[in-house]
Amino acid sequence: MGLTSKTVLVLAIVAAGLLFIGTIVFWSRLARRNWWAIGGRVVLLLATQLAVFASVGLAVNQSFGFYASWDDLLGKETDEGVIIDQSTGAHGGLQVVSTQSVSVPGGHLPRIGGQIQKIGIVGKKTGITSPAYVYLPPEYFQSQYAKRTFPVVVVLTGYPGTAKSLITKLNYPHTAHELVSKGKSQPMIMVMLRPTVAPPRDTECVDVPGGPQTETFFARDLPAVIAGHYRVGPRPGSWGVIGDSTGGYCALKLAMHHPGVYTAAVGLSPSYKAPVDATTGDLFQGDETLKSHADLKWYIRHMPPPNVSLLVTSSKHGESNYGPTMKFVDLVRTKSPTKISTLLLESGGHNFNTWRREIPGSLEWLSARLTER
Repeated sequence: MGLTSKTVLVLAIVAAGLLFIGTIVFWSRLARRNWWAIGGRVVLLLATQLAVFASVGLAVNQSFGFYASWDDLLGKETDEGVIIDQSTGAHGGLQVVSTQSVSVPGGHLPRIGGQIQKIGIVGKKTGITSPAYVYLPPEYFQSQYAKRTFPVVVVLTGYPGTAKSLITKLNYPHTAHELVSKGKSQPMIMVMLRPTVAPPRDTECVDVPGGPQTETFFARDLPAVIAGHYRVGPRPGSWGVIGDSTGGYCALKLAMHHPGVYTAAVGLSPSYKAPVDATTGDLFQGDETLKSHADLKWYIRHMPPPNVSLLVTSSKHGESNYGPTMKFVDLVRTKSPTKISTLLLESGGHNFNTWRREIPGSLEWLSARLTER
């Protein structure tokens, strides 16, 4: 059973409950002052505490997706290593590693359910290599759409999330399929990956001086690689980006800094500036201009407003970013031609459950702002 299995979580909770009850039942029998009784009390207390700790840890991991497997938790995850032939031409490298179906009726047929491809990509300019998942909608495989290009949505996790959680926890492919079937969205290709392209470092989508050129990877390399392999929209206005938490900050920044690439962006519970802490290291190396540009509020105040559409989400109760979000909205709404929209919940924490409630409306919003041919 996997680390994220609901069965594992249920078993841990049941074990904690049984041990708690057992402690109450047997405590009086272990009240004697001898080594056996003392040892029994110690064992019961430790076992109960460990079971409770395991239950809480598993539940938190289920909500936030910190670790995708037992190997990932224990530092033995080796699945990220993908060999890519980098001599694939001007668009950099892309290799399809495996494919899987979408969990919808008839989903085993790509023309009905679409297809999820696990890929490895390498940026020609930055040399950054990253795994990703690409969702191709059913229309991509249907003959009447053989000459059509599709808009692209880049989907980013938070830190230190896993790209797979975008499929298994946030249900992006299934949600996109459902929206199209209901006529609420156009078919879109989705490129799903984490912004942590230099793990374990959190680079916050910054071009780190002397370090990973993460922003350039997402702004130049990724679009070039995807466009060189899939039938994607060739014109400005064909690309959007969405992300949660750190990924939401990256999404907003990519659109604001590179409006010629990303015409629309959604930040689900985003931050608005890059932190500098133990996970990031020194991102700016004393470069005050780089640091200022990474602060989205500073950027919208001092730089020419980009012609992009932004959507930010938050919750009035449960999200610490509600105040900063409203301040950001107040700043942007006066900066034409930048457009700003909000999706605000009455309550919701910084977790997968909240973002699952926001994703359908966000994808519908993105679809209305992306062009196709």
